Amino acid sequence: MKIEALYTEACNLYGDAFNVEYLRQSVPEAEIIRTPLNGTPRFMREDVDLIYMGPMTEQMQEEVIRRLRPCMDRIRQLVAADTVFLMTGNALEVFGREIDCEDGRQIRGLELYDGCARRQMFRRYNALFLGQLPPDDSAGQAIDVVGFKSQFSHTWADNEDGFCFQALRGGGIHPGSVREGIRIRHFFGTYLLGPLLPLNPPLTRYLLHLAGVQDPHPAFEAEAQTAYETRLREFRDPRRRAVM
Repeated sequence: MKIEALYTEACNLYGDAFNVEYLRQSVPEAEIIRTPLNGTPRFMREDVDLIYMGPMTEQMQEEVIRRLRPCMDRIRQLVAADTVFLMTGNALEVFGREIDCEDGRQIRGLELYDGCARRQMFRRYNALFLGQLPPDDSAGQAIDVVGFKSQFSHTWADNEDGFCFQALRGGGIHPGSVREGIRIRHFFGTYLLGPLLPLNPPLTRYLLHLAGVQDPHPAFEAEAQTAYETRLREFRDPRRRAVM
């Protein structure tokens, strides 16, 4: 199995690059490819099973778009072939149609999906999140998901037929939405932070199964499951504020 992590030296806000370390510990036989900002992604010359990129500064979004634009034909090919992509935090925004800045600039995105991210740099949105991954042939049943949000932007896109999680607490892809993230086949783009995978062992099992692991067991499985169940109880408590 090959797992490629893109630009972790620059795309690691909130410590989200630990998602990759958790995958390494969960599948110790996997080859972990850490592609630096000045490197050519391995997926350009060979197949990989899972591609990860985490949140970054707003300035870095423009650089990442510039670096990945020549790769988009290949990325679309991999998405169509059901390669697993996990983009956390504002990494999902670089794959939209555009990012609108407060100064009036429009940054053209990679156009994997038709969505517009809008920045409000003086209005940070912080929230906890409780939701569900809808059931499908791989999940079998809905999977409860917990996480956090801390962002200056929201995305406006029609994700009714292509979202990651149905929000129960914490809101969706933009204010007023109950559908969080963008999903295209096995491409998952979500604003959720955490790091997401250590917080959610059932979601980790699901993604590893999609990536080809026959009997996935997340690292520290029993301990992670206990912590996950405790967090679920806390996030379901109506006395706990969702938006901070």
